[in-house]
Amino acid sequence: MSVLPAYALGEARFEASGLLSAIPLLPRNGLLALLHGYRATISHTYGDVCKYYPSCSAYAVGAVQQHGAVVGTALTAARLARCHPWAKGGVDDVPLRKNFRYALTPRGFVVPTPSGKD
Repeated sequence: MSVLPAYALGEARFEASGLLSAIPLLPRNGLLALLHGYRATISHTYGDVCKYYPSCSAYAVGAVQQHGAVVGTALTAARLARCHPWAKGGVDDVPLRKNFRYALTPRGFVVPTPSGKD
């Protein structure tokens, strides 16, 4: 399994005071949980065969983190469409949001920015 890029990991922790502001993040984090499960189980059967860096599953994690469940899924589908036997490959990072207003945990889940750190 490939390692997630540095931009997909953080040092934040979920705080109970951010519970209400975390509700809109549930679809995003639910999809991230599925992606982490895929990366921990099924992805191992394929080995390291991706022509791109980061791997398609790591790209999906970064896309969902940065852009949410719907847009992140669309970006991932576009990436998968570019991945074919004749693809040149190379570095293909997720386009980062300029106004990303959340924080990332060490496991890559998205949490509200701790109060006072906006």
